[in-house]
Amino acid sequence: MFRSLLLTLLFTFSASVYAGDFNYTYLSASYSAMDLDDTSADGDVIGIGGSFAVSDNYHVFANYGAGDIDDSAIDFDIDSWSIGIGYNRSLSESIDLVAGISYEYVDVSAQGFSSVDDSGYGLGLGLRMAVNEELEVNAGIALVDFGDLGDNTAFAVGALYNFTDNLSLGLQASFDEDVSTYGIHGRWYFVNSTLNSQQTR
Repeated sequence: MFRSLLLTLLFTFSASVYAGDFNYTYLSASYSAMDLDDTSADGDVIGIGGSFAVSDNYHVFANYGAGDIDDSAIDFDIDSWSIGIGYNRSLSESIDLVAGISYEYVDVSAQGFSSVDDSGYGLGLGLRMAVNEELEVNAGIALVDFGDLGDNTAFAVGALYNFTDNLSLGLQASFDEDVSTYGIHGRWYFVNSTLNSQQTR
């Protein structure tokens, strides 16, 4: 279940579309509800993050998340963060291929128990498609691999709608063999920055 929470945050490296070009410089905030299959446990995750385009095809990103998982026997608190680099390549005027690699860290605690932390890496691969200047749909796959917690893979789909040049809001869902998550997320884009003005196809 802890790996699934990290996957939820890893999917947040996806950005939105602006004026026909995909924007990779933004700040983000998200909320996701987790449903653990075949158990009575559920959880919530709040995340903040950002991405910065360093060139036409590369961006760096970072995310922080805090969540809790409520079980009938015990409740867990989880803090995590990640930092990584992404590669984006245009496949057509309306589709981008996005790949990312990241360092992942997680700390898990429960009342009456010692906290446990672990670190590892994350990999993400996805597609972003601009339906029009206002609407983007996306889909991807992500993997996290930790030293002690092991590895996990999940799939995600989502959509983002541009309300202004700077603000977009959207919905996203992710699924693995144990956990399903459903969330909302928002992005604030720095569309007037020098690097963004250089991002043309």
